[in-house]
Amino acid sequence: MHANNFALLLAGFAPAIPAPPLYVGVAMLAAGVVHTFLDIVPALALGVPDPSMAPTALPGHRLVLRGRGREALRLSALGSLLAVGFAVPLAVPVTVGMGRLYPHVVANLTLVLGAICILLVVTERSMQGRVGAAVTVATSGLLGVLTLDVPADGLLPTGSMLAPLFAGLFGAPVLIEALDGSGVPEQDDPQITTSRRFLPVVAVVGTLSGAVVGFLPGISSAIAAAGALVLLPYYGPRAFVVASSGVNTANTVFALFALVSLGRPRTGVLVALDRTEVPLDLPILLATVGIAAVLGFLGVLAVGDWYLTAVGAVDNAVLSVTVLAFLCLLVFAFTGAVGLVAFAVSTVVGLLPARFGARRMTCMGVLLVPLAV
Repeated sequence: MHANNFALLLAGFAPAIPAPPLYVGVAMLAAGVVHTFLDIVPALALGVPDPSMAPTALPGHRLVLRGRGREALRLSALGSLLAVGFAVPLAVPVTVGMGRLYPHVVANLTLVLGAICILLVVTERSMQGRVGAAVTVATSGLLGVLTLDVPADGLLPTGSMLAPLFAGLFGAPVLIEALDGSGVPEQDDPQITTSRRFLPVVAVVGTLSGAVVGFLPGISSAIAAAGALVLLPYYGPRAFVVASSGVNTANTVFALFALVSLGRPRTGVLVALDRTEVPLDLPILLATVGIAAVLGFLGVLAVGDWYLTAVGAVDNAVLSVTVLAFLCLLVFAFTGAVGLVAFAVSTVVGLLPARFGARRMTCMGVLLVPLAV
């Protein structure tokens, strides 16, 4: 249940809520910020594959398989918190710079997005991975072209084909691949084993990458995080966890400034704010981001370790099947039978990267290709 879905759902009921629109907007924005902190918790605990699949596993899952899941939780929380601290003072100069650059990017958006698709393919480490990346980008891109504009009418008034597409491309395949795994192994101590310079350096790069996600369409946090790591001397799962968490949270700040300066909402939460006609009172909204960031950080520390232990005690196959069933119910609730078909097809496409040893982020062709076209 993504914060975007919650925000859009709240936007549908906003006229009936006995509160000023600004307060409703504060609730939506707080949910979005806290989600960027806490989404690491189920991301680490659910869908942990068999150790034999560690080379193609998600970076966070590789740390869990090594018994370093508790460290990964803290790395993610610190990466997100530092990103807020860096993003707020950088937001004004970055917004001014992007405001000047934005018209040129939009005028050449097809070339920009096409170049990103090519980079996703050529930066794979093996020829087999490059073939898989090319197939995945093309297949997911075709899927996006055929389905993104299809009307989706479910039981809830927030239907969008993005929900079944993303659940199928990025959620269901991880759970299916984990069916043969043994789940979350016993985890070691939570001590962070990186150097003192590592966290702020990676967080700054992640923050600046979050600016790209906040202003440019079609660029996901995973793509931005992978691009950020090209600039870093150290590449590994810890760097990816910190960078991707920083991108996610900084994206909220920069996307807020993009909405204020350009009038273009870049996240589901900000689309909901725009639909609800929330007054863009920047000081109050930034204060909301700060308060929610502190609470999100504390939330990771409060529930993260317990969640890993609790999920580790449950049969992995039963857990994966249960979550898959829950995903099907959510997709049907939001998008109906059409969404279920899209979910099934996108799940098949989402299984392709691991079969070739390619990165799962190549599935972002589902947005990159239609936007380029």
